[in-house]
Amino acid sequence: MAAAVEPQPPLQSVKLSLPLVYQQKLFEELRKEDELVVLARGLGLMRLVTNLLHSYDAAGNNLVVIVNAEDRENAWMGEALAEHAAMSMSPKARGLAVVNTDFTSVGAREKMYSAGGIFSITSRILVVDMLTGLIKPETVTGMVVLHADKVVATSLEAFIIRIYRQKNKVGFLKAFSDNPDPFATGFSPLATMMRNLFLRKASLWPRFHVHVAQALEGKKKAEVIELEVPMTTSMREIQAAIMECVEVSIHELKKGNSGLEMDDWNLDSALLKNFDTMVRRQLDPNWHRVSWKTKQIVGDLTVLRGLLQSVLALDAVSFLQQLDTIHAAHSPAPGTTRQTQSPWLFLDAAQTMFDTAKRRVYSSNKKPGHESDMDALRPVLEEQPKWAVLAHVLEEIDRDLYYEAPARDDSNGTILIMCSDTNTSRQLKDYLQTMHVKPRLEKKVDEFHDPEEDKPSAAFMMRRKLRNYLKWKREFAQVSATLFSENQRALRGAVDPRLAQAKHRAPPNKRRRVRGGGAAGSGSRRLENGSIPQYFEKPGEVAELMAEISITEEEAEQKDDVVVDLLEDMDDYYQLYDVQDLVVIHAYDGDGDEHVLEEVKPKYIIMYEPDASFIRRVEVYRSSHHDRNVRVYFLYYGGSVEEQRYLSTVRREKDAFTRVIKERASMSLVMTADAHPGAGAHEDAQEAFLRTINTRIAGGGKVSATAEPPRVVVDVREFRSSLPSLLHGRAMVIVPCMLTVGDYILSPTVCVERKSISDLISSFKDGRLFAQCESMFQHYRNPMLLVEFDQNKSFTLEPFADLSGSVASVSAAKAGENDLQSKIVLLTLAFPKLRIIWSSSPYETAEIFERLKQQEEEPDPIKAVRAGLNDGEDAPESSQQVFNPEPQEMLAAVPGVTARNVANITMEMENIKEVANASVEELSKLVGQEAARQIEGFFRKDVLEDGD
Repeated sequence: MAAAVEPQPPLQSVKLSLPLVYQQKLFEELRKEDELVVLARGLGLMRLVTNLLHSYDAAGNNLVVIVNAEDRENAWMGEALAEHAAMSMSPKARGLAVVNTDFTSVGAREKMYSAGGIFSITSRILVVDMLTGLIKPETVTGMVVLHADKVVATSLEAFIIRIYRQKNKVGFLKAFSDNPDPFATGFSPLATMMRNLFLRKASLWPRFHVHVAQALEGKKKAEVIELEVPMTTSMREIQAAIMECVEVSIHELKKGNSGLEMDDWNLDSALLKNFDTMVRRQLDPNWHRVSWKTKQIVGDLTVLRGLLQSVLALDAVSFLQQLDTIHAAHSPAPGTTRQTQSPWLFLDAAQTMFDTAKRRVYSSNKKPGHESDMDALRPVLEEQPKWAVLAHVLEEIDRDLYYEAPARDDSNGTILIMCSDTNTSRQLKDYLQTMHVKPRLEKKVDEFHDPEEDKPSAAFMMRRKLRNYLKWKREFAQVSATLFSENQRALRGAVDPRLAQAKHRAPPNKRRRVRGGGAAGSGSRRLENGSIPQYFEKPGEVAELMAEISITEEEAEQKDDVVVDLLEDMDDYYQLYDVQDLVVIHAYDGDGDEHVLEEVKPKYIIMYEPDASFIRRVEVYRSSHHDRNVRVYFLYYGGSVEEQRYLSTVRREKDAFTRVIKERASMSLVMTADAHPGAGAHEDAQEAFLRTINTRIAGGGKVSATAEPPRVVVDVREFRSSLPSLLHGRAMVIVPCMLTVGDYILSPTVCVERKSISDLISSFKDGRLFAQCESMFQHYRNPMLLVEFDQNKSFTLEPFADLSGSVASVSAAKAGENDLQSKIVLLTLAFPKLRIIWSSSPYETAEIFERLKQQEEEPDPIKAVRAGLNDGEDAPESSQQVFNPEPQEMLAAVPGVTARNVANITMEMENIKEVANASVEELSKLVGQEAARQIEGFFRKDVLEDGD
């Protein structure tokens, strides 16, 4: 079938929604030629994609495939295409069709593909449909690839593009990305990415592009008010303590791993989101060789970097609760030594962190009229500084809405508050609902009104959080004491059974420092139902603190008035609100923020936390709508990690675009496999012929040539891995089938079951691997087990062993429960003829498969699918597969029974007892006279006659 020619509908026939100049210029480029587009975040990438798709949708008679789209992106593109079709009133537009796992019917998909349209197909379904011919690449008008930065050589998307370009060299191919970092990391990354995408041109559009700057920095600019919020003294101390712990941890990593490239291992890089991934990627190849201390520090860095965000985002009580949880999780388990605990917990900075976090919630004061050693806990409940600034901003907006005349623009007047995540949005919702609720602390003697009482405050919300925290702390301490008591009893019983009946108490030389709420001298105190050191303050102090913040009747009534989320009596609560009375709190959601701006049409935007991409979305929103006025309040903590992370993100994106632009300027022409038709056709055919030559010369035989390329039957579930793509890259024909036995069928006799390390461990646990090996031996002469490692990780089984040193792991290792190597030995003992292939990477596996197929015939896909189905249509030598394999193995050991006549015996005889009692005449009809005498003689022989 001839390849479909790319239709080019005229631009004036399509009504576009690209109001900015740089968007129109980029759209014109995409309509003319294929290219890779790298656009800075927040500049409207999805709007550009939807307009491009609509231009092909409105033309009709097109089959356009979208690759690597997320579920929410499918929803946005579907809505946008429907709106475009309604606005343009195009009769040929059909919108977007999403093909995912819900489409299980092959016939339904084939019918949809033949009708044409815009399809977003998951990569796993698309590659199978293209290999099976369900969707013919020659009939595809074009392909749109999203998230092009993720298309690496071993990805399914690269496999799809390779199949598409091999069979269709005239259809368009356009790739998009809004993440420039992967294109600037490594050696010639842009050229490598473009080679994977089969593209030759890259179009780069950073924020400092001349057309982008002119469009966003025109006369219609959003009014931005920056508010630098100072942190409290306690927050600065905690942040400095965490940064010191991070710096010490990085220094320890460098000292213990001197042979690695560690230029980016610094405090500035530690603020980035992918710092953990970067460190782990460098350590993974030698993960089995690094010390246990290094492994601990890598995990500690993730915890510490999370604390840097939590101290700014969480309230004081929630942050203290998180520290308590971290302390309990990192405390040494019973039976381990002190060296197994996280090293940063023993730093003075860690002690400062825990003590300061406690002082933000409650403090210890001298109780008047009591002895000096009697202290009383008093609530402090430090509020986040941004809360008061947020309340002040809302008051300012209320005054503007009250005194100013109604605006004649298209804005709704809605207030939009943007934050980092849903937890922060829930926190802000609670604060805004309760900031004017005043708890009754004590009665005042005078009757004068204090103006300070009218100021917004989080006292009510914080007191409620402290009550919940104290309840959680008491329950958490009881659970910890119970678990410690049980573990201690098991440990002592394992060391000396005579100590199991003794009274359980902590060894005097195992005292540990109490953090997260414990006084310095409370290490020797004990819980009533446990034997560990006191986890919290004295019960009397806690009771006094709980009584002081207990809820009063007035607060209970106020709380009921605040919480109005009940669904009962909807007639009493259901009403329409004016848009100017609405305050919308929303978490940053990438491209979804553009839809929020379009739907809410806010006049006031409060960025509670900085986000560079959202600032650009506001710029695009304001520049796209000249009739809408927008005022933006930008809140950030001055001198904080939040500010540094924001500035570092902007700087790294600018540096990444600069490096990519320089590489593109000095880059030679990227040569891809999509050469023009006719160019090098003779060489391609000759190379294809040479690849089919069988060079095996066995016994003086002649070199033979086959007319078909090498073929491999692959289970459709294996397309989650990169191996089918690499096999296809070695000029092998991949035939996807639903296999019951094996994962890869290399020949009529060679069957391979592929296992990654994680899959191998789970297969041993549930016994699935033994059943799979039995099935392979029933249907194939040469079954093989492939154990495939990750190419970026260590080629050894040691990292998958439990080396923590705990009593549980040691006892499990002695029992052989966690020893993967011992389980592999048991597997080889159960199946002596099983061949195990050890592969260090998918690349090595592809090379091994190629060598294995050189001396074998090509497999039959139909027989491969029938294997294991027990349909009775298999080959004669597999007719015994419907019977129990154990009796067949017993019969094979009997003299006279061969591989040829065992099938006749199993088909005619019911069991081994019947075979043992059969006469020579009965057996001779099945196996012949001589074999029948041997079988009958074996069962009639008296085993005791030699002993007598």
